[in-house]
Amino acid sequence: MIKNIIFTIAVLLTLTACNTVAGIGQDVKAAGQGVSNAAHSVQNAM
Repeated sequence: MIKNIIFTIAVLLTLTACNTVAGIGQDVKAAGQGVSNAAHSVQNAM
């Protein structure tokens, strides 16, 4: 029961950060670019 409440609160906080579907897409894209940049940095350092 408590896990469901915590999950619901987390989902609501996430959705309020992204007002539209386009906003969610932009957030996912930005996160992917961050991971990609980090991977390139590690690869270049080796």
